[in-house]
Amino acid sequence: MNYEIGQIPNRTQKPRQNGFTMAMDKGLSNREAEDFLSVAGPYVDIVKLGWATSYVTPNLDQKLEIYRAANIPVYFGGTLFEAFIVRNRFDDYRRILDKYKMQYAEVSDGSIDMPHDQKCEYIRQLAGQVTVLSEVGSKDADKIIPPYKWIALMKAEMEAGSWKVIGEAREGGNVGLFRSTGEVRSGLVEEILTQIPSERIIWEAPQKSQQVWFIKLLGSNVNLGNIAPNEVIPLETIRLGLRGDTFSDFLDAAAETK
Repeated sequence: MNYEIGQIPNRTQKPRQNGFTMAMDKGLSNREAEDFLSVAGPYVDIVKLGWATSYVTPNLDQKLEIYRAANIPVYFGGTLFEAFIVRNRFDDYRRILDKYKMQYAEVSDGSIDMPHDQKCEYIRQLAGQVTVLSEVGSKDADKIIPPYKWIALMKAEMEAGSWKVIGEAREGGNVGLFRSTGEVRSGLVEEILTQIPSERIIWEAPQKSQQVWFIKLLGSNVNLGNIAPNEVIPLETIRLGLRGDTFSDFLDAAAETK
């Protein structure tokens, strides 16, 4: 950091298993990606090229190399996986991962109906090729999944080989973990946490109020995802109690353990 303040919560160090920030690139130019990393690189743990934007992104190889040169892992959004699956082209998807030297992949079923045992089989197969993140939750705002089912799905996907499970919220933060207003389904989150270790979950939380809620609940080192590139630095200040929303939360408190 640039200077000493004191009473700042300890942040885990990269590469980290918790305190994770997943940023979403929804179509940055290569120059914008370079500018983004020049400022926020130290605070970004992984970058998702949102949904299937990688299909239409010009100079994709160059963009991937920008992230790799900064030691920032990058992966294609889960909707791309679903687009291949719904067309019965799983082997082609695997070849795409190899072609672009991807080390991570997201398995999701937020836009398609898929038997869960089939989803877990895809996770098992891909886990032998890449590090798998799997997303739980639907992109359909009218589809409400009860807490016990969230827990069962997350457990099964971790057992199948998922490194981390992602709580669905979309880029708008208005489905899955959240109501259409963006309000957190707090009972759902708290029940999930009775069964699933928090370090194994990435909570999609694109809105500031959602980020604040999770940090107040789980501390500075909660895993958060779908963070817009220009919100990574603001999020880090929230994590450190250096923004009004969490300003008093870490004062005179014992430093969080790494």
